[in-house]
Amino acid sequence: MTENKNILINQSVAILCDGNNIERSIHELSKSTNTMINFNTIIPKLLHGRGLNRLIYFREGQNISSKLAERLHEQYYGSVVPCHKSADIPLSIKATQLASKVDTIIIMSGDSDYVELVTHLKSEGVRVEIAAVKETTAKILIEEADYFHPITQEDWFVYNPGPAQGRNKEIKRK
Repeated sequence: MTENKNILINQSVAILCDGNNIERSIHELSKSTNTMINFNTIIPKLLHGRGLNRLIYFREGQNISSKLAERLHEQYYGSVVPCHKSADIPLSIKATQLASKVDTIIIMSGDSDYVELVTHLKSEGVRVEIAAVKETTAKILIEEADYFHPITQEDWFVYNPGPAQGRNKEIKRK
């Protein structure tokens, strides 16, 4: 029997991003609060040829950039979910709901609060990957996941807000 090293595995992937956790990690490493994740770089890197089923960006706070929401929807049919407090519970609920619908769930967060979620999802037969800034990621989370994607400087950009930035439309949490 000959070995085919170019076998393409068709996987359905959901990416769930704890926006506040990723933003804090990037700000800490870059020493700038004007740093944002570059979804155009990170999403193809995370998918590595696999199919994107869902992209959901969970963000704590009253105001979320409408530009971010529009960009995620237009480019990835993604959505932004405003959270009352932290993203932990809404993200965990959504991951549990998606477990029977996807092969892989990628959690973009380094928060150790997700360890039990990772364990549960794996027990349900879901491959769980973590994407986060390694320097700010809980070691136990990396160890529990099936795979770890380090988010590096290549995956973010620094923006210059300028004087008109404060006038952007905002999505208000109901």
